[in-house]
Amino acid sequence: MITWSTTRRVLVVDDHPVIRLGMRALLLAQPWVEDCFTASGLDAALDTARARKPDVAVVDLFVGMESGLTICRRLIELNPHLRVVITSGVGHTAHSVYRAAGASGFVSKASSAETIVEAVRHVANDRGEVDTQQTVSLDTILTARQLDVLREIATGASNTEAAERLFMSPHTVKQHTRVIYKKLGARNRAEAVGLAQRIGLIS
Repeated sequence: MITWSTTRRVLVVDDHPVIRLGMRALLLAQPWVEDCFTASGLDAALDTARARKPDVAVVDLFVGMESGLTICRRLIELNPHLRVVITSGVGHTAHSVYRAAGASGFVSKASSAETIVEAVRHVANDRGEVDTQQTVSLDTILTARQLDVLREIATGASNTEAAERLFMSPHTVKQHTRVIYKKLGARNRAEAVGLAQRIGLIS
């Protein structure tokens, strides 16, 4: 357990300034928090992580147009010892998805302040995973149409080829692909397919 003499540096990544300030104030009020830094996007998060060396990060599931899962993965690539908690006020993600991104837990913004603090403290102390959401089924991560597009991507089909097979426009396929990347925290087709196969979305 973290004692009052053991402090941690925390990074909060959220595109909403009120959330960033509120989370920072909440965490700085804890005796075990040495300092709390904030960032509004991927580049700022990476810059802050390099300069400040946080022990734990609290990352929103959707940070503007960026996936929090991508931010999580990039932060851990930068510092493999960093612990990450994914948080969201409107979305959710399956355990296997956030774990594949390297996160140690998920906490809803709708949780009480005490629950949020304890979740961050739990992860910061490397006491295992934490998840305040109800169980999420893998097949609820993507819509049926998004899964169709993902399966086409897995075959190596181009957007045009996938559009022809699925009877939709290439533009619609491209839009679905962008959403798939965001939901899975993938940067490209190879990452999306590899992650989807690891977590059992596609064979």
